[in-house]
Amino acid sequence: MLRRTLLSLSGSQRFKHLVTTAPVSRGVVTRFVAGESVDDAVRTARTLVADGLLVSLDHLGEDTTDTGQADTTTKAYLTLLSRLADAGLTSGTEVSVKLSAVGQALPGDGERIATDNAARICESARTAGTTVTLDMEEHHTVDSTLRILRELRGVFTDVGGVLQTYLRRTVDDCRDLAGEGSRIRLCKGAYDAPADVAFKSRQETDKSYVRCLEVLMSGQGYPMVATHDPRLIDIAGALAARNGRAQGSYEYQMLYGVRPDEQRRLARDGEKVRIYTPYGDEWYAYLMRRMAERPANVAFFLRSVVSKR
Repeated sequence: MLRRTLLSLSGSQRFKHLVTTAPVSRGVVTRFVAGESVDDAVRTARTLVADGLLVSLDHLGEDTTDTGQADTTTKAYLTLLSRLADAGLTSGTEVSVKLSAVGQALPGDGERIATDNAARICESARTAGTTVTLDMEEHHTVDSTLRILRELRGVFTDVGGVLQTYLRRTVDDCRDLAGEGSRIRLCKGAYDAPADVAFKSRQETDKSYVRCLEVLMSGQGYPMVATHDPRLIDIAGALAARNGRAQGSYEYQMLYGVRPDEQRRLARDGEKVRIYTPYGDEWYAYLMRRMAERPANVAFFLRSVVSKR
């Protein structure tokens, strides 16, 4: 119930105004967000890479319904990639892109606009010497997102995608996308969806995660295991060993600010570990989904909202 409530609030303009105008301490945002500027993003990436971690930077923003804003977000990624190249960080840092932020939700030609803007980002990433992963969002965007992924991979073969195991369809999508050269980030999912398309219990979602992971680990692609769950991390390692995968033929991914000690432990053990690192001032929806994923964060958040500091 709490998770559904928080996910509902992530789309509430009234609650968004309350939260974003409240005297929130900087800790509530900086716990999960690298900062608001490109300078903050580059500085954080440099720190993480120095610690032996990989990075995926996400310029926050989604559900853009204005062509100009979609273009502005695209240009923000081009600037970010140029700055990462200048800083010598692209060997360890990629970018993640929400297609809704670059035009997917626009009426009429939204899918084509998003494809073209994502292609601009992919071209810039190629020039900089790194890669792009297309984030997955609400369940009703899955088919569109996968169409765009397939089109882009025809030109940019290293473009990654994301699949969410709370959706009932995902094991079939994994079978379709487990081929050679494919890069798939597997996560549980942080959106709400009706019961006919999504599992509603944590147990069902976890079982789906294992089924999907079995498909990806036995395939010819590059699985990106996005979870903080110790049990699923252990299962991923066992499946990698069962399928004869060496370290480096897959990677773990975790969120910035979540289980940092575990991130570094895995890296010390020789695993590739990438930190999904958001930055920017459009942090509200992202923060609400982090609360929904881990309700223990709610108390931390509420204390900060009511703080008068």
